[in-house]
Amino acid sequence: MSDHIPRQSKGITVCAQEKKKLKDTAETERITVRVPADKLDKLDELVEKGEYKSKSDVVRAAIEKFIETENVPANISKITVELPKGDSVRLEQLVDEGDSVSIDDAIRHAVREYVRVRVERALGEQEKQQ
Repeated sequence: MSDHIPRQSKGITVCAQEKKKLKDTAETERITVRVPADKLDKLDELVEKGEYKSKSDVVRAAIEKFIETENVPANISKITVELPKGDSVRLEQLVDEGDSVSIDDAIRHAVREYVRVRVERALGEQEKQQ
């Protein structure tokens, strides 16, 4: 049965999507946050572009990202890297082709390989000097 087909529930017509939304709302807590107008404009732009359904969705995504970034095990150093769009698209293609299990995995592999090559080069130069 499609999520868009209305179902009767206690005399009220409710779609499955609306039920999920009500359930999600019941599991969340409302907070009030003051945001500068220029930042609200940016949130509106994201919604208008269709990247998010609402400003609330943008804020929830930002909170998730913040928690993910701040909640890192002690033995891990998290680094954020900005890539040109073309490189990001190519990484996604490599993951889709099975080259890596995720973009993060591909980047970790590339960094490890870069470090390995640089260390080998430095050791080779050090041996030449001796």
